[in-house]
Amino acid sequence: MAEPGFWDDPEAAQKIIDKLNAVKRPLTLWQRLNSKLEDLAVLLELGREEKDEAAISEVKEELEQAAKELAELELNTLMSDPHDGANAYLSIHAGAGGTEAQDWAQMLLRMYTRWAENRGFETDVIDLLPGDEAGVKSATLLIKGENAFGNLRAERGVHRLVRISPFDASGRRHTSFASVDVIPEVQDNDNIEIDPSELRIDTYRASGAGGQHVNKTESAVRITHLPTGIVVQCQGERSQHANRDRAMQLLRARLLEKKRAEQEAKMAELRGEQSEIAWGSQIRSYVFCPYTMVKDHRTEHETGNVDGVMDGDIDPFIHAYLRWNTQRSSSK
Repeated sequence: MAEPGFWDDPEAAQKIIDKLNAVKRPLTLWQRLNSKLEDLAVLLELGREEKDEAAISEVKEELEQAAKELAELELNTLMSDPHDGANAYLSIHAGAGGTEAQDWAQMLLRMYTRWAENRGFETDVIDLLPGDEAGVKSATLLIKGENAFGNLRAERGVHRLVRISPFDASGRRHTSFASVDVIPEVQDNDNIEIDPSELRIDTYRASGAGGQHVNKTESAVRITHLPTGIVVQCQGERSQHANRDRAMQLLRARLLEKKRAEQEAKMAELRGEQSEIAWGSQIRSYVFCPYTMVKDHRTEHETGNVDGVMDGDIDPFIHAYLRWNTQRSSSK
């Protein structure tokens, strides 16, 4: 960083600094945690010698906090994907079932937004298609924060809701589904080239909130990549130019993910594995009635605190997935 010309390209320089900080952070955390434990050992010894219950109680509280920090440090070592440190595009699509499924999709949207807020992450709405009567048909967020993709990749798959429907006058129990997809934000060095002649670009009026300008001009952009059929769209920005740039970023990310998926499928074929059917394999069930429970079907982790989960407390599920996935990978 002290080299002449380092800041000539501020954007490139910032990326280098971010990478350096990502490498230094675990070491800094370990050093701080080690120092804290040494101090607590001294405080505990003094508390025992002087029979100071307040000091011993303080040590107990600090040890509980240290255990949480150690668990967080352990989870960082489970980040094995080269893109785990990247920001994440998270997309939610309501399943069949009309208003009921669209309401469930909106509930998931709030859950992930609250999770991001609790972590201090930034959330940008890239695209949002409102439901016919309530909820959303689909939504795409860009969640910006350290290891956003590494954590949220645990959420890929189908999420199932069982509850008494607020839209059913007879008060019957309904089952709804929504799919969640997560891909990393692409960096310049990911070398994804796009031929402009292979794109079809359409503009249209934004359908969500955003003010008079957004809704009365064709500022929203839809891009179709003709060779693959991948379609991306963005309406979260005020100008057509900004929406086009965001849509291109999302297209690059989806093309990278497609490339990664093809490579993984090829490796699975060589190993003789059977691929999962994404839509048909629900990863988690959220039961509101006749009892309350959220259960992950991959890790078997479950909790009865449905309200907490829907308010963004999904870290225990993410952590259980990271450990499960690491064990599964090491056994192959």
